[in-house]
Amino acid sequence: VRFANGYLITPSGMPYKRMKPDDIVWMDFEGKASGGMPSTEWRFHMDILQAKSDMNAVVHAHPHACTTLAIMGKPIPPLHYMVALFGGNDVRCADYATFGTEELSRYAVSALDGRTACLLAHHGMIATGETLDKALWRAVELETLAAQYLACLPFGEPPLLTKVQMDDRSE
Repeated sequence: VRFANGYLITPSGMPYKRMKPDDIVWMDFEGKASGGMPSTEWRFHMDILQAKSDMNAVVHAHPHACTTLAIMGKPIPPLHYMVALFGGNDVRCADYATFGTEELSRYAVSALDGRTACLLAHHGMIATGETLDKALWRAVELETLAAQYLACLPFGEPPLLTKVQMDDRSE
């Protein structure tokens, strides 16, 4: 979660069930931590928050369906109108780079250009939000779409919505 001069991030290697509020780590926008050891993915959290001034929270996770698609390097195409929730006609899959690296951070920021979520090849997913609640909601919606896409694939590639259909916001 972003603040004026830094952000809060979960600690590295701590099970969520054991985590307490005091375990959350403060990071400044120079990459310096205080209060503990930050997640190994602190760099892309920082770079995303700096690149996307309209977003104040970043959720990164490895849910089953998103990670399965990410392993396969498959973006989520316009198979459902809810894909537009993420800012475009697909959810991109960023190229692979080793976790915690500046290279992965660059790939994630690029995949998020004009989007609020992306997959990370052979890794997991990222969802952003104006608030932490919004980022969490997007993360859940992304996993739902990923699961729906995976459920379609045994039947072949699903029929996709056109750009006109995706852009239609009529009530």
